[in-house]
Amino acid sequence: MPKLNALIAGSTGYIGVQLIKLLVKHKNIKIKYLCGNSSVGKNISFFDKSLKSKKLPNIIRFDKKYLKDIDIIFTALPNGEAQKISKYLLKSNTLIDLAADFRLKKSSEYLKWYKQKHKAINNINKSIYSLPEISGNKIKKYNIIGCPGCYPTSVLLPLIPLIKNKSIQTKNIIIDSKSGYSGAGRSVHKKYKNKNLYESLSAYGIGFHRHNPEIEQELKNYTNSVIKFTFTPHLVPMFRGILSTIYVDLKPGFSIKKIFKIMQKFHKKNIFVNVLKINSLISTNDVINTNLCNISICETKYKNKLIILSAVDNLIKGGAGQAIQNMNLKFGFKINEGIK
Repeated sequence: MPKLNALIAGSTGYIGVQLIKLLVKHKNIKIKYLCGNSSVGKNISFFDKSLKSKKLPNIIRFDKKYLKDIDIIFTALPNGEAQKISKYLLKSNTLIDLAADFRLKKSSEYLKWYKQKHKAINNINKSIYSLPEISGNKIKKYNIIGCPGCYPTSVLLPLIPLIKNKSIQTKNIIIDSKSGYSGAGRSVHKKYKNKNLYESLSAYGIGFHRHNPEIEQELKNYTNSVIKFTFTPHLVPMFRGILSTIYVDLKPGFSIKKIFKIMQKFHKKNIFVNVLKINSLISTNDVINTNLCNISICETKYKNKLIILSAVDNLIKGGAGQAIQNMNLKFGFKINEGIK
């Protein structure tokens, strides 16, 4: 099988570099173009020395004329930029966006949360929001794929099975998530220049983080009940990794053992999701540099309350790895190709 040609727009950010590091190992992909703005003319090894031995093109400015040579476009750009590129897509192109441009199904919600009008409204309905363990083969019908955010990935993988099985209350879910500072992008160092980013725990986006509508949208697909949750993200003094701690109330008739069986059954065929033994302690170290999501269900002193722990690498399962997983699903490659 001939290799598919890929273009990566936004190739120098943390996610873009991680994407390149994974794609160079993918036997079905050739990286044909690397695109950027301020980095035009540079080699990608300037941003990651481990890529110095790889034969990769120098960074160029994106031009729609390149699309005729391309099968797959990965966009790891600021919000709003993938929308513009989507207008130029040819029938032979597949766009996989790692930002938020094709996550929300209502343009009004996008305007509300991202403070900008959507520039490709007609393409929203032509796109799919794809958490691969959930969307499965539906993805094959779409040429515009919106990858989930890093926090929602860690939240939806444990919550969707339980809400779908009507086993937990939906009106008082508490989500406490902690992420390494790479989740805020390279600009985080400028933003926190006068703060001790490397020795401080910082809450941000309290009550109104942009991942709120994404989580709500996807959970509503599995229940007619009202969904109410409180989501608070934090930056912690480490480079990568997310640990989400989710507090839920059980519905009558459900126990921790039943919840465990529901979760285990739902993710039985999902090779990147590990449902660990009840009350297992997990950490981000267990998933760093992998495409895994580790889930642990823990009991509390109250029989009707549980704590669910979920850990992912925000740059891989919450970013580049998930994008490749979606690509593998779309094109019928081995699901773990490039992300073993």
